[in-house]
Amino acid sequence: MRTLCPLLLLAVLLECGCPARISEDPPALPEFTSGSATNALAAAIELVRGFTPRDAGTDGARNASVWIRDELAKRGVKAELNEFNQHTPRGLLPMRNVIGTIPGSGDRWIVLLSHFDTVSTAPVGFEGANDGASSTGLLLELGRLLQSSAPLRHSVMLGFTDGEECMLAYTPRDGLHGSKRIAADLKRRRCQIDAVILLDMVGDRDLKLRLPYNSSAKLRVLALEAADAVGLRDYIGLYDGHILDDHQSFLDVGFPAVDLIDFEFGSAPGLNDYWHTAADTLDKISADSLLVTGKIVMEMIRRLDAAD
Repeated sequence: MRTLCPLLLLAVLLECGCPARISEDPPALPEFTSGSATNALAAAIELVRGFTPRDAGTDGARNASVWIRDELAKRGVKAELNEFNQHTPRGLLPMRNVIGTIPGSGDRWIVLLSHFDTVSTAPVGFEGANDGASSTGLLLELGRLLQSSAPLRHSVMLGFTDGEECMLAYTPRDGLHGSKRIAADLKRRRCQIDAVILLDMVGDRDLKLRLPYNSSAKLRVLALEAADAVGLRDYIGLYDGHILDDHQSFLDVGFPAVDLIDFEFGSAPGLNDYWHTAADTLDKISADSLLVTGKIVMEMIRRLDAAD
């Protein structure tokens, strides 16, 4: 590699998705403000009202993916659709991930994830306002803020996954389709991934973010430290059990990953009785909760990017 001319070296690095380093000092990140949270909520509302249902393999999911791509472009983020066919219990279905890319000055990556599909087994009226839309709206706003800042040391991938929800039961051929696709592609390209941060069900008005045991230990600690640094430690804690979610696809191929999820989405403390029901509606999510999650994630990114 040392014998390659600079332009050829840059081309090789870009081909594997890892831009060449051009800076040493990490820039200050923009603050995630109440206005940012309002923007995130507005995007979640638009997704729900414009594209429900959006089950994997349906026109709703396809139209939602195009909308997400276009919304990223409006925010200045380079975005593309990754289309693929996937074997499922309901046959071969077309699916589409949306990939946004914010180039950094180095050769390492931070991956931020949200799924946007709705569960096909939910009753009529299911909106997926918290389960899918809240994290998608938040990820769009995080993309806008990161794109507006000076380049980070890390490149940032914004991955909006299709087919996260299973149709019958989670098996190798049912569920997590989009995240498996992205993880396999990053592995094939040998990209250097420092962190995969999954956001799921992060808009619950009564927010209780949890970090499941099947997350990378260092990233669990990072999330807690970040929350403490921004004065929001009361909103996040450890969960000793496993949660099967999109981050598992990245753990399975050796990438460090963490899931920020509120899995107590219900009518009373400790319950999850709104999950995958017609009660998962827009009135159950709030800008305040998106503000909490956005601040924690932005601080995690800041700390990752400042680390050697």
